Amino acid sequence: MVKLSASLLSKANTFRAVILGAPASGKGTVSSRIVKTFGVTHVSSGDKLRDHVTRSTELGKEVKKYMDEGSFVPDETMISLIGHELKLAGDKNILLDGFPRTVAQADKLQQQFKVNIVLNLIVPHSIIIDRVKNRWVHLSSGRVYNVGFNDPKISGKDDVTGEPLSQRIDDRPDVVAKRLQDYATKTAPVIEYYKKLGILMDFHGNTTDEMWPQIKSHVAKFIE
Repeated sequence: MVKLSASLLSKANTFRAVILGAPASGKGTVSSRIVKTFGVTHVSSGDKLRDHVTRSTELGKEVKKYMDEGSFVPDETMISLIGHELKLAGDKNILLDGFPRTVAQADKLQQQFKVNIVLNLIVPHSIIIDRVKNRWVHLSSGRVYNVGFNDPKISGKDDVTGEPLSQRIDDRPDVVAKRLQDYATKTAPVIEYYKKLGILMDFHGNTTDEMWPQIKSHVAKFIE
């Protein structure tokens, strides 16, 4: 855990945050709580990519093969996508979820859109693999449910819209195992990158409920 300097804890600065964590570590759930509690704008690279795939855009066709294989989308494609989303967001308080995933992406982001807080969720891989077996999502919104932990009010239906829930192709246990290995290999340098900048904080736990009180307290240091 890195101790942040007093200047970095200033509430006067715009909240520009990144949330890191292995696939199915709870980034989506934590992000939704941050959005609800602090009113920040959530930009999820995964949700944006899946939206493009669903709509069969040119970008969607390009990235579908990577997502089906559980592989990372190329840096150039991700930088272009997120850069566009950040321009749309303007000066709003931002929480980036799923980006950056490589040092090249992190460095480009820091050059153009200076991040001042990084939340790193650390969940045992065995817990994650067991979790995805029971994970269902509302594809158009990105809302996530886990049977036996975060159940929908009506089985198989989204709480808000009542629409059917689905299981993602990239949530198959074999694909998740590969994604976890890719994450450990490729994202470790990103974690080190942010540690050196002095803006990364680790949060350990098996569930988001365990981690949330510490995360909430930490984020509150940056937002009025």
